Amino acid sequence: MERYIIGMDLGGTNIKAGLFTKNFVRVAENRAHTREKEGPEAVLQCMLRTARQLMEDAGVEQEEIGCMGIGVPGLLDRKAGISVFSPNLTGWENVPVARWFEEHLSIPVFIDNDVRMNLYGEWYFGAGKNKQNVVLLTLGTGLGAGVVMDGHVLYGATGSAGEIGHMNMYRTGRPCKCGSSGCLGRYVSALGLLRTVREKIEGGQPSVLSDWTQRDLKQITAKMVSEAFDLGDPVARNALYETGELLGYGLVNVINLYNPEIIIVGGGMAAAGERLLARTREIVKKHALELSQHACEIVTAFLGDGAGILGAAVFAWKAASRQEEKSEKERWQPSFFC
Repeated sequence: MERYIIGMDLGGTNIKAGLFTKNFVRVAENRAHTREKEGPEAVLQCMLRTARQLMEDAGVEQEEIGCMGIGVPGLLDRKAGISVFSPNLTGWENVPVARWFEEHLSIPVFIDNDVRMNLYGEWYFGAGKNKQNVVLLTLGTGLGAGVVMDGHVLYGATGSAGEIGHMNMYRTGRPCKCGSSGCLGRYVSALGLLRTVREKIEGGQPSVLSDWTQRDLKQITAKMVSEAFDLGDPVARNALYETGELLGYGLVNVINLYNPEIIIVGGGMAAAGERLLARTREIVKKHALELSQHACEIVTAFLGDGAGILGAAVFAWKAASRQEEKSEKERWQPSFFC
């Protein structure tokens, strides 16, 4: 019987899900609103309906599903399958995501951080394919990161390895939800860029962005900043230049610490492309260790927002395979206490 895999990406606004064959060919995909304000049970039920809709769309029975992987934002107890806390989901504390789905779908379910699921997708099938040393950055609402070193994904003692977004860039700076201030993510994320733009306009610098939004600066988007950049708008150009520069200094540290072959920049900010990364590359070239920087390329992600669901499927299939291998070994382990 053909065995399929479900990969799911839980976000604060949307749930994305895909159904894949065991060779990771996508046969169905759909999305739904998260309904996060209604609490954990409503979110889980919405995720379950999304998964069942995938099966219905593809004409696949539940018994044909081999396993499921879910990318969850925030802090996790990955081994226990528990989402400890997610700042973008209302009332979301110590939610037993894996066990809940195993009880409802009767299949093995595995969870990991949403950024690492993106990393698995880009590493196996995207920009990082065939690489052994990879760093993925997702520049969206915040800055997430995942690291592959010598062919192994890094987790660390508490699963927090690779928190590049909380690298301190200023002794005192913009406050961060982590409790510190001056963190890299507060400046180079989409929200960080938009704050930089607003500060410049509020400081009296003229910009077409102010005209476009009738001075309602909260309406400015990262896409609008890129469009204003292309028109030669000084605020947009300076903001992207400064953001790219600070990102460059952050990546100098990343290159010197991790010595990657490739740094993949994903998330919504990746759409800015060389408007952002041109200055980043200049800083890296000037300040990173020479041998390390020559061995590392900086690219934008290949898979877009599909990386997370594909990575979740890859992660789940590998985890389920290891689980089966372990069970098989234990089954054939001789007992000396019969």
